[in-house]
Amino acid sequence: MSSGTQVRFTLRPDRAEGFSRGFLTAVYEFDGNRTVRVPMPWVNTDKGVDEFSCTLDTTGYVGLIWYSFQLERLDGRNQELGTYQMTVYDGTDEVPDWFGKGMCYQIFPDRFCRTQVPDPAGMVGGRSVHQRWEEHPAFRPAGRTPDGHDIMNRDFFGGNLKGVESRLDYLASLGVETIYFCPIFEAAENHRYGTADYSIVDPMLGTNEDFVHLCEEAHKRDIRIILDGVFNHTGYVSRYFNGDGFYETPGALQSKDSPYYGWFDWKHWPDSYESWWGIYSLPAVKEDSQEYRNFIFGGKQAVVRRWLKAGADGWRLDVADELPDDFIHGLHQAVRETDPNAIVIGEVWEDGSTKIAYGKRRKHLLGGHLDGLMNYPFRTALIDFLLQGNGAGFRESMETLRENYPRSAFYSAMNSLGTHDTLRILTYLGTGSERWERSKEWRSRYQMEPFELERGRRLLRLGFLVLFSFPGAPTVYYGDEAGMTGYEDPFNRCTFPWGKEDREMIKFCATLGNYRKKSLALRQGCLQWGSCREGVLSYTRSWEAVSVAAAVNSSLNPQEVRLPWEGGEAVDVFTRRRYRPEKGTLRFYLAPQSGVLLEMAATELKN
Repeated sequence: MSSGTQVRFTLRPDRAEGFSRGFLTAVYEFDGNRTVRVPMPWVNTDKGVDEFSCTLDTTGYVGLIWYSFQLERLDGRNQELGTYQMTVYDGTDEVPDWFGKGMCYQIFPDRFCRTQVPDPAGMVGGRSVHQRWEEHPAFRPAGRTPDGHDIMNRDFFGGNLKGVESRLDYLASLGVETIYFCPIFEAAENHRYGTADYSIVDPMLGTNEDFVHLCEEAHKRDIRIILDGVFNHTGYVSRYFNGDGFYETPGALQSKDSPYYGWFDWKHWPDSYESWWGIYSLPAVKEDSQEYRNFIFGGKQAVVRRWLKAGADGWRLDVADELPDDFIHGLHQAVRETDPNAIVIGEVWEDGSTKIAYGKRRKHLLGGHLDGLMNYPFRTALIDFLLQGNGAGFRESMETLRENYPRSAFYSAMNSLGTHDTLRILTYLGTGSERWERSKEWRSRYQMEPFELERGRRLLRLGFLVLFSFPGAPTVYYGDEAGMTGYEDPFNRCTFPWGKEDREMIKFCATLGNYRKKSLALRQGCLQWGSCREGVLSYTRSWEAVSVAAAVNSSLNPQEVRLPWEGGEAVDVFTRRRYRPEKGTLRFYLAPQSGVLLEMAATELKN
């Protein structure tokens, strides 16, 4: 609800209940839990029900309102209803709408494509490089630091920006409209989430000029670029902390006179400091440091501004719920000042409207902070449907988000089935489990049985169908469309299998991606639910006079589907089979573990 809206509430109980009046109680959480009690007088009787109404004013308020109702009978007995959530956001903040419309593709840069085997000599971090692209990533420690910490993630494959550029036509053929890069800045570890230098592209990936050229070539293909901003912590091995002394200029660990000393939270200098989740290699920064803020977003040459000017179209903020609200607000302002059409997406694993971090309710979606979020609730609900058949549960989870999120945030959500932080979706759907009861050694070696692989492929096709037809940006983790498998990090970060791809799955994904690219109904249409029950999930997306419907049966039995449908015949995008509606409803049966994507017949569109 946009701030300033006069919200009208109406209760319609059966007249036989004998209610005489009602009250609305509203708690304005972001205004010190200010509570108002609004009378709901009787206003009408209609077809055996009474109507009690009132209006709630949201003028001048931004935040959550928790409201409930009380109905009173003539005999003095009461009925309580609620509590419910209302998200009141700043409607003056204009959110660019391009991100949620088309397909996004997430790339883990070291593992996507390389143009040559790099020489790691002289690079930060004491790296090793796999000579063969098909090798498996290392998961055991590569050694120990002098103070006894395991050295991890120093094995590289040498994927680079020129490699990505060489595959832009492949990405365009999938229908990709946005590339989201995991971190590309210089860093000691292959995941690069411990930034060593925010000012340069990691030399194994290429140069700053390579990035500029990549953006130019991507933009020629109408593909935008989103960068990963890791601003909650830096690397132990970095220009700023300089834990191993790699950099010539003193970092915070070497000297209190270092310009970076005040960036970090020292328990006892130099041997004890705050770090992200207690991981020594990721020292946490003090986001309230003005010097740090100026470096990241405040100054004219600040990090977020500089890379937008170089060609990036937005930022994804790592662990956004661990960044202070005013830090995100300042960064968001800097992004908009630099490029009014750039976006800021945040990593939050829960419902972002109610997220509490460090004991404080966050302002992520209230305007001027995050434009959208990684939609892990979508992933959780969809996997639950695919594996357990809970169609009603998926609808309930998504309706909760739709009710709680501003429309722009719901439609700008980064929807995905897998990311660099989750096991490969094909493995999950095929085996049905993350297999935490097994050892990491076992998970590193496991090869899916043929029946598991086929089961996973069937369910993944259904998952892709929902992913590409639902509101929000359908986001594919590199290689999921090519049939990549693997359990958790680092087994979910293997190299892209060029030349050994699952061509059938790629074709299926490309059909969906390119259909999404041309369908206004899928890009921005409203959502109306159809059958959602055990084993069945269906809904319709509509924009103006055009509708597209998706229906999926994840069960092992045929299932009846009913869908609202205004118009003539519907045609399956894949098989071209026709379906005829009756009285505004499509009714048909789906075979086990199958789905359809239905569009209006061409003759209908011409009329």
